Amino acid sequence: MATARGGGTPARGEKVQRIFERFDANGDGGLDRSEMAALVAAVNPSVHFTPAQIDAILDEVFRSYADFILDPAVGLSLAGLLRTYDDGAGDVDRDFAALSILDPATDPNPNPSPAADPDLAPDPHPRLAPDWVSSPNHGIAHESTWRVVEDLEFAIRSRIRASRSNIVAKDSILFDGFSDNGWSTDLSRELDRNGAFVRDDNSMEFRAFLKQLKEIRDRVDRTPTTEEAFDGHMAIGRTLYDWKLFPEALESFQRAVELRPSDVRPHFRIGNTLWSLGRPSEAKESYLIALESAEADSLRWSSLLPQIHVNLGIVMEGEGLLINASEHYREAAILCPTHYRALKLLGSALFGVGQYAPAEKALEEAVLLKPDYADAHCDLGSVLHAMGDDERAVLAFQKAIDLKPNHLDALYNLGGLFKDVGRYHRAAEMYGRVLAVRPDHWRAQLNRAVSMLGAGEAQEAKKALTEAFKMTKRVELYDAIVHLKHLQRKSQVDGLGWVVVDAAKFKLANEKTTDRKYVADALWIRVIQKTTKLGRCDVALWKKEMEGTEIPGSYAGNRVPQRSIQKAALEVFLRKLLSNLKVESFQGSVKAIDEKIWAVLDVAGSGRVDLGMFFAIIAPICAGPPEKRKRAAFDALMWCPNENEAQGQIAKVDASVYFRYLRVIYFGSQGFTDLIEVRGEEEENAKISFREFLAMFDDMDHGFGILNTLVKLEAGDRVHQSRYSCAVCQYRISGLMFKETTSRFCLCSSCYSECKVPSAYEKEEYKFKECQTE
Repeated sequence: MATARGGGTPARGEKVQRIFERFDANGDGGLDRSEMAALVAAVNPSVHFTPAQIDAILDEVFRSYADFILDPAVGLSLAGLLRTYDDGAGDVDRDFAALSILDPATDPNPNPSPAADPDLAPDPHPRLAPDWVSSPNHGIAHESTWRVVEDLEFAIRSRIRASRSNIVAKDSILFDGFSDNGWSTDLSRELDRNGAFVRDDNSMEFRAFLKQLKEIRDRVDRTPTTEEAFDGHMAIGRTLYDWKLFPEALESFQRAVELRPSDVRPHFRIGNTLWSLGRPSEAKESYLIALESAEADSLRWSSLLPQIHVNLGIVMEGEGLLINASEHYREAAILCPTHYRALKLLGSALFGVGQYAPAEKALEEAVLLKPDYADAHCDLGSVLHAMGDDERAVLAFQKAIDLKPNHLDALYNLGGLFKDVGRYHRAAEMYGRVLAVRPDHWRAQLNRAVSMLGAGEAQEAKKALTEAFKMTKRVELYDAIVHLKHLQRKSQVDGLGWVVVDAAKFKLANEKTTDRKYVADALWIRVIQKTTKLGRCDVALWKKEMEGTEIPGSYAGNRVPQRSIQKAALEVFLRKLLSNLKVESFQGSVKAIDEKIWAVLDVAGSGRVDLGMFFAIIAPICAGPPEKRKRAAFDALMWCPNENEAQGQIAKVDASVYFRYLRVIYFGSQGFTDLIEVRGEEEENAKISFREFLAMFDDMDHGFGILNTLVKLEAGDRVHQSRYSCAVCQYRISGLMFKETTSRFCLCSSCYSECKVPSAYEKEEYKFKECQTE
């Protein structure tokens, strides 16, 4: 190892050791907070840190490198200081040169007291510095860049801040009570998308600022080396970004990319800036470029890789792609196990797709790392409630509220829990607290109305419903108000009452009337159709997209080849076809598809599904004529890459497997064991035509003959006005209606399927005739 004693340049490790020894004033083998503060100030002589900035730096260092602190009183060890430099928190060569450390053999005072040495004390003259330099990962490598930052900060404060009274201070955080968006730009700082001030590009002051900014940039471009120019433009970009001057910051980061295209940092910063400008697609592209470059040299960019994954996950979550987002959050947590934000985001994303057990684990790790993380406690409460552990869920929600009393998500979700378990007064109280913070929260007002109704306070419920309707003007709220008034009038006139009778008492008046059992099954399928949102997509569009998708065949055991696809890739495929859905609706759709369909197709948990089988299964519940749905299902099964398959035919065994999948997924009475039951002894090489497939499809007991009934229920949703009301539930009947031929009362499809009749008409036998309302 070359050392200063021999007249050479000290090696990197020795430089760190000398810096350590220089500031270990008491010689106890560690750097405590006062010693670390002196080190931070000494290696940044051009920056005047405020006490709050110094505290923020020390908090981050001592938290991030806790493994290298055996005794808090002693502080950070030599190995810990070396690790901070390895992680890019500072430049060893620059710090060593800035401190002008001499060889111990010739240095008369090798371990001076920082207070006694004016060269080690902070610059007594007031200097300007943006908040981002307080991060240990500020990344400034050249002394000239500090002057650039100071000049730019002065220009911003004098030209912009002084000229606008409505500017939002750059260090303000507008917390509205909702869970944070999880955005983070590095391991110590968070991005707050709120609070950008209204800019006036035509003002005299702003034009003057732009002129000064151009002069500063020109000065940076004239620096002698590319590295120095790159350092300057990155610092300009970060300062502008800190002040939410995003278009100008983007220009600086793009200039940095031109100087060093392979450097990960400007691509990452461009992604952050584009997201702040509301350009998520471009932000994602920048993050993907940054990710590719960082993975090519993962050792060098090890500290930035987790953040790239986190921010890329957030962008994908913004597109509704929770499965894709969770993969990036998981990767970030693997790369940095103490990244509590990545763990929280991972848990939230997994909860969003219905994977409750791994979500619980991730969120528990997040609150273990950061006990005061209110958002993680809130999401943990939601997961526990979904899993049925309501006692622990209440504690988790209450912990979030204790940490942030106006945490709207925690208050709202705790209200939902109380409502679900029948504690209606407590639920109404929670929703009232939400409305105290956000009076325009119409969902809280609606749920408060439901809770008041459950508590028996119908008059208060009606008032709350009316207020919710005023907020949103949604037609379903108006219908609910009308129905509530109708129920009150009805109970005052003749009372309400109904009974559930034996199903054997329900008889069919003619062969065109659908049996109540089939109606019940069709209603259940309709629920799946609505929750998955697949009924909104035309089957012809699905077929076109599927046929244009190139997926190589794969093999599973002894089965024929299949085109399997990762769920994350299929989620992207679904997003294209359901692009008309809002983000929240699409996320709910994917969650329902995962729970109802993928859970059956991927019972082994491999993360892959057969795309052809998946499309064949969803074809019957997509929009379009029944004939086209059946044809699309057959074509999807024929899509299996089997070269020996006859033209226009499919294997009979594949058709049998398909119909068993249909029965398990869409019929509540079926179970997983039905998948291994074979009806009949199919020959392994037997083929069937489309005509034979239709015969199997239309079988009511073993196929999907219920499709015609499902289509009738779909048609009912298009009936907005009806003069008939159900004799049991009192709701207006749309679509299918069942009229009792002797007593002449009418039932909606739901009450008919449940064998409910008015108590005033109880008798030994009922004959129903099916009608279609118009």
